[in-house]
Amino acid sequence: MDYLARESAPFSSEIWERIDNAVIENLKRHLVCRRFLSLYGPLGAGAAVVSVDTNDKSEEFSNGVARITGRKLVELPQLYEDFTLLWRDMEAAEKEGRPLDLSAAAAAAQRMAKREDDLILFGNKELGMEGLLNAKGSFKVKRGNWKEGEDAYRDVAHGIAHLSSSSLLGRYALILSPDVYLDLQRLVPNVGLLELDRISKLVDGRVYATGAFGANKAVLVCAESQYMDLAVGADLGVGYLELKDFNHAFRILETAALRIKDPNAIVVFE
Repeated sequence: MDYLARESAPFSSEIWERIDNAVIENLKRHLVCRRFLSLYGPLGAGAAVVSVDTNDKSEEFSNGVARITGRKLVELPQLYEDFTLLWRDMEAAEKEGRPLDLSAAAAAAQRMAKREDDLILFGNKELGMEGLLNAKGSFKVKRGNWKEGEDAYRDVAHGIAHLSSSSLLGRYALILSPDVYLDLQRLVPNVGLLELDRISKLVDGRVYATGAFGANKAVLVCAESQYMDLAVGADLGVGYLELKDFNHAFRILETAALRIKDPNAIVVFE
């Protein structure tokens, strides 16, 4: 089944290739959390839920019946963004070989990247989903003044010490809102290095700034798949919605959910 309805679109595979390239290029440019999270899947477009296991997962046997404990099921919500391409532009590209302006597709891909990062960072209250910033059981560090001095370095080192002392070892990643990222672009007196460069060495260069993050926010994670990952049902793709007023409507969509298996692998700087 072609759930993206691409076969019903009245234009060539070459036009589809141009649209796909514009969307994919912009998704790669703007997606942030996929740069440090492992992917679980794709599980397929028909997957509606996914299991999330905790460290105390086990199988209990009683009276000829066995059941799994320490596991919950979470919904794989659909995330989407729509855009429209005008029929005259499509005709000019298809029949006359003119360049096709795909600004609308690029802008929708940018919004889609923000939508996915928002879900990972903040969760979704209506769906009962937690994000990295509001997960229950995460470790909290009271922030010092990250605009001057060495408080930022000390706080991040404190966070890493917590993770390592809890045997949460592996790929550490620090995610910052843009304002905090810029605050760290300053020279440390008597050191000759930017504060951001010093901190970056603590996490092997995995420092990310994301516009989806709001303001004055920072979170450190151990991003190994045994602690967290991004479960994907239908991976990011472009579908054909409809022909309306002769113009062509498209949808970028995916089904995905953040799986937090051990919230202790998250350090939130407050």
